[in-house]
Amino acid sequence: RFMCSQLPNEVLKSISIIDSPGILSGEKQRISRGYDFCQVLQWFAERVDRIILLFDAHKLDISDEFSEAIKSFRGQDDKIRVVLNKADQVDTQQLMRVYGALMWSLGKVIDTPEVLRVYIGSFWAHPLRNTDNRRLFEAEAQDLFKDIQSLPQKAAVRKLNDLIKRARLAKVHAYIISYLKKEMPSVFGKENKKKELINKLPEIYIQLQREYHISAGDFPEVKKMQEQLENCDFTKFHSLKPKLIETVDNMLANKIASLMSLIRQEESNMPTEMVHGGAFDGTMAGPFGHGYGEGAKEGADEEEWVVAKDKPAYDEIFYTLSPINGKISGISAKKEMVTSKLPNSVLGKIWKLADCDGDGMLDDEEFALAKHLIKIKLDGYELPGTLPSHLVPPSHRKPFQTAE
Repeated sequence: RFMCSQLPNEVLKSISIIDSPGILSGEKQRISRGYDFCQVLQWFAERVDRIILLFDAHKLDISDEFSEAIKSFRGQDDKIRVVLNKADQVDTQQLMRVYGALMWSLGKVIDTPEVLRVYIGSFWAHPLRNTDNRRLFEAEAQDLFKDIQSLPQKAAVRKLNDLIKRARLAKVHAYIISYLKKEMPSVFGKENKKKELINKLPEIYIQLQREYHISAGDFPEVKKMQEQLENCDFTKFHSLKPKLIETVDNMLANKIASLMSLIRQEESNMPTEMVHGGAFDGTMAGPFGHGYGEGAKEGADEEEWVVAKDKPAYDEIFYTLSPINGKISGISAKKEMVTSKLPNSVLGKIWKLADCDGDGMLDDEEFALAKHLIKIKLDGYELPGTLPSHLVPPSHRKPFQTAE
């Protein structure tokens, strides 16, 4: 189930009312809140399905605390999405520079090989100052909505991934703790040895990685682990238990695969879950739905065939291709269609859509339709999977059957 935190809790109230990270910095911010903001964020990050970082296009600075807040999401990188908001306040050239600067800044605080998904738009109710990128903003907003709406479908897989992470981390902790216990002296010099082992923890990590063939990403953060070990008595640590390690390995190698297949089976037998309410309801209604009246959807609510307005120009080309009995062959059509410089895979799809009767030839209306679909693609719109009824040439439309 998709859940939100709505609790009469002073900490949650402080998060929403006192400040988002960035206005104050460092110790001043911590004192004003009265709690560790990054620890709260880390607690939430481990339990949520999506983390959204918001930036204003005209104000990209990442403060010290915001940087620390982002770093607290370590290990949750797959959940992070970025929103570049108020992008209408800059022109297209400035927006390109702002986007590049944002990615450069994030690269310094988010250590991940994958490029973060950034949604560009103007997510507020004010009129757009610069309307040149309206289409881009609408497409990005719909992508963001789809990403959020699809979260319930991925919740089970996310929980399974979290289980895998915790199991691997527990296994690594067992190796670290057992190593520290083994290195401790039995009688004298325990405190000095403890300090030595804590200081040598980075080297111990490397040694354990090589010995047990463990990825460096599975190990806990060195600095945090060193701080926690300061308050521990190494002599009370447990020795390594190979049978328990074997059980974890068996779970990761075999049990997880069967769980994944059960999840897939359950998903196929259940209706698709989507997030509803708020901004997700009513935004696609009427002529203001995404893509309405554009691309393949142009002319959907008009009586006249939308291709007709450009058909005279297409007819001139058609009759230069030497039609026979009112049709041109596939070879003749290909010679004209490839001048668009679209790849053959796209032109093949256009041919399939335009050849309405499937006879391998095009009449003047089918040829005009092919040219119209090429124009749609060249204008940056996607082609439909099947030909919409309003694009079917008039001579190829089936007459309505009247009931007697």
